[in-house]
Amino acid sequence: MSYLVLLGLALFFGFAFEEFFGEESPPVPGGIRTFPLVSLAGAALYLIEPHYALAFIAGLFVLGAWIGLYIRAVLAGDRKPADGPLIVPMCVLIAFVLGPIALTQPLWISFALVVGAVLLVGSRAWLHAVVARVPKEEAVTLGQFLLLVGVVLPLLYDAPRIPYTEITPLHVWLAVVAVSTLSYASYLLQRYVLPDSGVIVAAALGGLYSSTATTVVLARTAHDDGVTPEITAGIVAATAMMYLRMVVIVAIFNLELARAIVIPALALAAISIAIAAVFARRGNGVKATNVVPNNPLQLGTAMVFAALLIAISLLSNWVQAHAGAQGVLALAAVVGVTDIDPFVLSLAQGGVASIGIATAAVAIVIASSSNNLLKAVYAIAFTRRPQSIIPAGALGALCVLGLIAAWIMAR
Repeated sequence: MSYLVLLGLALFFGFAFEEFFGEESPPVPGGIRTFPLVSLAGAALYLIEPHYALAFIAGLFVLGAWIGLYIRAVLAGDRKPADGPLIVPMCVLIAFVLGPIALTQPLWISFALVVGAVLLVGSRAWLHAVVARVPKEEAVTLGQFLLLVGVVLPLLYDAPRIPYTEITPLHVWLAVVAVSTLSYASYLLQRYVLPDSGVIVAAALGGLYSSTATTVVLARTAHDDGVTPEITAGIVAATAMMYLRMVVIVAIFNLELARAIVIPALALAAISIAIAAVFARRGNGVKATNVVPNNPLQLGTAMVFAALLIAISLLSNWVQAHAGAQGVLALAAVVGVTDIDPFVLSLAQGGVASIGIATAAVAIVIASSSNNLLKAVYAIAFTRRPQSIIPAGALGALCVLGLIAAWIMAR
């Protein structure tokens, strides 16, 4: 079976290689016959002496010598480089090591290696276009994200529980990573994958990052350009994404709580989408301008979020101890006029464990409704036009519907 998989993958790799480089002149080494032979040679050399793989290592040295001569010829101008001096020899090297990998490793590794190589080679134009569009600062930001995930997170693995809360530093940083990942993915889609989308699509993607920030940006745009149906639809669409984002974030940490809020959250999201669709039908397809928020992945932003999460957890526990579950519901209404993510995450991670899942779900819906009221105020304050009552009224209606949903859930 392993030999058939090896031969099939090598044939596929060679076929794709010829599709990409078949028109090169002079012809480049590799193809639908060469790659299977190279892969079979790698497998045979490995089987000769599998314990130390000395024969296979000797074959690597021979292949490395050829790669060195090939790169030297390309750099000297004796050969026309096919997609750069390294792509062709790297493909030949992958074909060679595919042999022992297919014989000794799980099949998914062989498939992932070949398919990944084909996708990378075939995506040359698209990848270079992305690199050309992305400013250098994004590389630094991506490095900060990897620092959050790969360095800080492992260091907090065995840290003790934070006093007077039910969470540990690991819980805090997992929340930071989860929110940062969702926000960063939305930001990249909005800025680089769909940069010329309409107001509504841009606002929906912005809502996955922050519906409040998106509302402020659109309200400022409306102050300059007027309150158009597209802007109103965008503000409501951003709120629809807030509900979906809320369910995803909660589900990452607490599936039981996510199940408790999924029906009201999806219902409110569906109503929001319906309202946005009504306004969108009245629009004329105006393109989005300046809708993209600032890059959310900054170390300072992550530290502030972590501090807010700890502070909200401390406050929630204190309120619960002195005012019970009703006090937590009142706190939900108050924190909703700020950033609701720390409050939602504190509940999802058991920050107020004794109030129960049902009360925590009600608190989350109340917080989201309170946040809609804040956005309605922002829509009026930043637009400063009489027509701002239209998006503000839509947000106010969603606030009322959310409170009705919370009342039904609490019964």
